[in-house]
Amino acid sequence: MNKKLREKLAAINAKKAEVKQLVDDNEIEKAEAAKAELDKMQRAFNLLLSMEDEEGKNAQTQAQAGAMKEPEGGEKKPLTFDRLSRAVVNALGAAVGRRKMNDEDRQIIKDSMTEGTDADGGLTVPKDIQTKIKELRRSDDNLEQYVNVEPVTTMSGSRVIEKEADTTPWEEVEENGDFNETQTPQFASIAYKITKKGGKLLSSLELLSDTAENIMAYLMKWIAKKTRATRNAKIIACVETITSGHEVEVSDLDSLKDIFNVMLDPAIAASSGVWTNQDGYNWLDKLKDEEGRYILQPNPADKTQDLLFGRYPVHKLSNKVLKTAVDSGQHTNTYPIYCGDLKEAVTLFDREYMTVESSKEAGTAWDKDQLAIKVRDRFDVQPVDKSAIIKGKVTVSTAG
Repeated sequence: MNKKLREKLAAINAKKAEVKQLVDDNEIEKAEAAKAELDKMQRAFNLLLSMEDEEGKNAQTQAQAGAMKEPEGGEKKPLTFDRLSRAVVNALGAAVGRRKMNDEDRQIIKDSMTEGTDADGGLTVPKDIQTKIKELRRSDDNLEQYVNVEPVTTMSGSRVIEKEADTTPWEEVEENGDFNETQTPQFASIAYKITKKGGKLLSSLELLSDTAENIMAYLMKWIAKKTRATRNAKIIACVETITSGHEVEVSDLDSLKDIFNVMLDPAIAASSGVWTNQDGYNWLDKLKDEEGRYILQPNPADKTQDLLFGRYPVHKLSNKVLKTAVDSGQHTNTYPIYCGDLKEAVTLFDREYMTVESSKEAGTAWDKDQLAIKVRDRFDVQPVDKSAIIKGKVTVSTAG
């Protein structure tokens, strides 16, 4: 879509908003006049779009005849996001007969694909889009930013780590005396196996009439939201596995201090933080010292963050992400409070491979005039240092 068409489409969208606003304001006559202008603008846009499609068809014919040549020097045009998104939309549209693809679009899609081909217009999302998805995936509720993330290029593998052990001093050796054999370091293997996660989005074919930029932005936000939720769930499950059976009851400030002062190794405590949900944060935020001062204080280096005991960053997650355990029989709620260093405790092995495929004949998509868009993501989450994280539990009564 060229610049002129994009400008006209923007004007059409603005006119649509104007018509809706006039209707909301009960200016019906003005709304009808604006709607007539909108119809005229839409017809002009459709005419120009059909001409562009015709030009694309002519360009394809010329290419088949050998008339099209690469720019001087044999250099290809740079693959910008606008060119890529337009090619993706045209490819999706071609699958349902709503768009036409020229040779440039086909070459972009061909160059962008890194693995596999789908008979009905399968598309593999290139790395520049993956980067944008990663950016959108970041949020306060993104646990991936707190754990160790290791990019991998294989579907399975292992990492060797040193087992935690007490360090004993060297033995005394007399002059001309014999050296005794000492215990060698012990190691453990952390194995990972990349598995496939994914989901499907059903969208009306009218979505394809939107601009390429809007479609890609919509898809990326949806993909980012789903991948963030999926990775959060796997990380939380991993932490739950590490701490299962070793939870610590937290009832006051002293029990929290026991975790950081005694239960965590000093080296881990130095880089530790706190992760809890809204309920747990609310409980922490109400704690006061003997002089009536609240324990949580703003971080001088980051006013949006609180510190526990003036040194441990507190990360508040949504109750939807990190759930409160509800026991209706005992009339209690239990808030989770994770203390420690998640980067030392958990590693996410990221295959960094994501695919997006489309089909108009998947399931009920054909019957309902929809386009099915399927997303795959591949990664694995494994525990590494099980002593680097401790789960505290705050149990409160809900009995009236």
